[in-house]
Amino acid sequence: MTDQDSTQDKPADRASPRRRTARRSRATITIADVAERAEVSLMTVSRVMNDKGNVKEDTRARVLKAIEELNYSPSAAARNLAAAAEIRIGLLYANPSAGYLNEFLVGSLDQANGSNAQLLVQLCDNEDEVLTIVRRLVGNGIDGVVLPPPLCDNTAILDLLLERGTPTVIVASGKPSKDLSSVNIDDLGAAEAMTRHLVALGHRRIGFIKGNPNQSAGARRLQGFQAALSDNGIAIDEELVLPGLFTYRSGLEAAHRLLERDEPPTAIFASNDDMAAATVTVAHRLGFDVPGDLTVVGFDDAPQATFTWPELTTIRQPIAEMSRTAVQLLVEEIRGRREGRAVTPSHVQMPFEFIQRESDASPRQG
Repeated sequence: MTDQDSTQDKPADRASPRRRTARRSRATITIADVAERAEVSLMTVSRVMNDKGNVKEDTRARVLKAIEELNYSPSAAARNLAAAAEIRIGLLYANPSAGYLNEFLVGSLDQANGSNAQLLVQLCDNEDEVLTIVRRLVGNGIDGVVLPPPLCDNTAILDLLLERGTPTVIVASGKPSKDLSSVNIDDLGAAEAMTRHLVALGHRRIGFIKGNPNQSAGARRLQGFQAALSDNGIAIDEELVLPGLFTYRSGLEAAHRLLERDEPPTAIFASNDDMAAATVTVAHRLGFDVPGDLTVVGFDDAPQATFTWPELTTIRQPIAEMSRTAVQLLVEEIRGRREGRAVTPSHVQMPFEFIQRESDASPRQG
């Protein structure tokens, strides 16, 4: 039996709700007064105020009318109760990079633990089932969702969550939706900074390994690379720009193609550290000295950046801090809704950092 169909939880005395409220006209209006005026249970009023499902439209309209007529707003005590209530957050992931995912989970779990929130981690690597998974989570009463890449760019998921009114924060999207809260960095600016560094070292033949085409952040990094070359009067050689999928294996394949050319590049910029680490591996196999013969740089500053020899020069994307911020924004939005406050999407752009280690050098002369 759903809440809206229950007859046992409705007030026994329906004959005089206006008269009984009138006697309290000078007293503080409570949620019980709203329930009495709308002739529903306290639970139904709570569901309407928290924008939950399982409430018939005519019932919802009746409750909203009662709230307006009584000029009801939650008391401080009710707000404290809302803040104390546990929150259930779904973290959906399909990222092939174990290093990225590990950093993301560390930040998310840390913030969830400190916010009295339960984090439900759900793998969504099957495109045919992802919408079914999201519908099930929403139907089971999940309070909000965090979407790291590549799911942050899945328009079908975003449209579904917007349609259901589920609080959502997308992380590391190159094209964040204005209708959903987001946390990201300036991927284009970061890639420009790295490319300008390579040019300043004296490199002119620079290879680039792209990210997965299903992630908008990867496209922004390519744009930043191309913009920096153009700004420095360097022609873009499309034969030195190869596809990648943000995976180690795709980095191996792209690096082989670049380094087995008759005239290989003197530097390779990979769109993430997994592919950069793979490039270093291929360079060693083929007899290239890194960085003497070949400079290799990456992006993210994931654990792989320091597991590789030599350690990678890279762009630090504060992955753990971004996920912490995402959970914090989501918790604040959920609690705001529970308190009946109007909530608008928040958009946070976090700073990136250039990290120079041992994998870059000026090109060998002669």
